[in-house]
Amino acid sequence: MEELIAKAREVINNAYAPYSNFKVAAVVKTKSGRIYTGVNIENASYGLTVCAERVAVFKAVSEGDRDIDTVVVYTDTDEPTPPCGACRQVIMEFNPNALIVMAGRKKTVTAKLSELLPSAFTKERLR
Repeated sequence: MEELIAKAREVINNAYAPYSNFKVAAVVKTKSGRIYTGVNIENASYGLTVCAERVAVFKAVSEGDRDIDTVVVYTDTDEPTPPCGACRQVIMEFNPNALIVMAGRKKTVTAKLSELLPSAFTKERLR
């Protein structure tokens, strides 16, 4: 796990956060063992901002790697920050039991996605 957190720390300064000044980095590890990074990318039109977690997930999926195993969310804060609801929903699409690692400077917390997003909206609900 430390290797994945270290990878997130490496890329956090690539975040584009001129409006919030709240940089976030994410790492997605798939069941194939491949690793994808992402950072938050803000926009003057706030609604077009994309979270780090979704960037990393979308990179994995765009490479044909959909079996997400672990998602690390790193913020340069003392306490860890969990993924937002939209990111939880996107991760849910690819693995409701993904391990979510939330890391800050002083503390790391882990949880299964299903614990963070109970009663998720899934494809089964479309029937």
